[in-house]
Amino acid sequence: MDNILNINGITCAAINSGIKHAQNFSENLSIKDTKKLDLSIIFLKKGTQTAAVFTKNIFCAAPVLVAKNHLNHAIKALVINSGNANAGTGLVGLKNTYKVCDLVAKELDIKAEQVLPFSTGVIGQLLPMACFENNISTLVSNLAIDNFSQVAQAIMTTDLVDKVYSKQFKIGDNLITITGFAKGSGMIRPDMATMLSFIFTDIEATQSELQNCLTQAVNQSFNRITIDGDTSTNDACTLSATGVSSIKINDCMEKFQQSLNTVTKILAHKIIKDGEGATKFVEVCVKGGISVKDCLEVAYTVAHSPLVKTALFASDANWGRILAAVGRANIKYLRIEDVSIYLGKICLIKAGELNVYYTEAQGEAQMKKSEIVITIEIGKGELTESVWTTDLSYDYIKINSAYRT
Repeated sequence: MDNILNINGITCAAINSGIKHAQNFSENLSIKDTKKLDLSIIFLKKGTQTAAVFTKNIFCAAPVLVAKNHLNHAIKALVINSGNANAGTGLVGLKNTYKVCDLVAKELDIKAEQVLPFSTGVIGQLLPMACFENNISTLVSNLAIDNFSQVAQAIMTTDLVDKVYSKQFKIGDNLITITGFAKGSGMIRPDMATMLSFIFTDIEATQSELQNCLTQAVNQSFNRITIDGDTSTNDACTLSATGVSSIKINDCMEKFQQSLNTVTKILAHKIIKDGEGATKFVEVCVKGGISVKDCLEVAYTVAHSPLVKTALFASDANWGRILAAVGRANIKYLRIEDVSIYLGKICLIKAGELNVYYTEAQGEAQMKKSEIVITIEIGKGELTESVWTTDLSYDYIKINSAYRT
């Protein structure tokens, strides 16, 4: 785990409430492992501003619906559970979500609409409410400033490692801190993958300013990763600013945005590197398109191709699969003679034809690496856009076929 820097004005706690055991949620681990932390509360000091982005899946989960509504209020607490997504649960799921917010609010002496709820885990099962009713009070009594690492572990589902990162920068003699953590390992693709991420800073900002910064950061990080092409029902990312540093965001907007971008991108890359069954970390970089949309369309077509992903797993330099994926990308004005493809610095295809200097040994050497860059040129433009993905292994099939058993 990377070193986590605390944020003044933020306290939190996590507990094993028994949610995963109650749902018979295996996480592809032993029954003993279902005793891990699974319920968290994060308490925000008065005056903290919070922004958020959510999944674009039309079947968004009950906690997403409630959180979107509550975000219009002065947020003072986040409550997060793993092991149960509370998605596809209808009106009962909504009722249970509001009940969870009520339980947290009563213990913290705040209003229920000042609580943002988040859930992750198995879809289609009702929350085991006793796990909340029996543990919220204990969680509140254990709130402390140095419990970020506990929460980072408590939000995990099929994750093998927790994902945290902190960054600081100076404004004069003042130090600004940004700390974030995330979960995600499968059901990952753009428009907020099946991931949760919570980011905190001591800068002073309005919710509108934070929302603009978060949207920019997410669009170059969490919305540029894909493991399996599936968008979840529960995705969310929040950014909370306590203002304790007394440094206004407008006095350092460029530095803050750059630092926030770094935090979200590193967390996003950690999700890819922990992808279910993944053995390769892969960047697909597309250059020369006439628009960002065209570049990303080509990149995602390659990144989502099962044939490309299985070739990556096998370390098989089957460049024909990459070429075929590029050719079926849904963009206009793609011409064969404009396409060049590289593995690392090795040119496979030059101007639409096999590079006469390319050898199979060169391709195999690149594909055997644990980190691979596929670069695709589709024109003479100056645009360059990247997405990050994984290979597709036997273990991915095992993990997802045994997810609920």
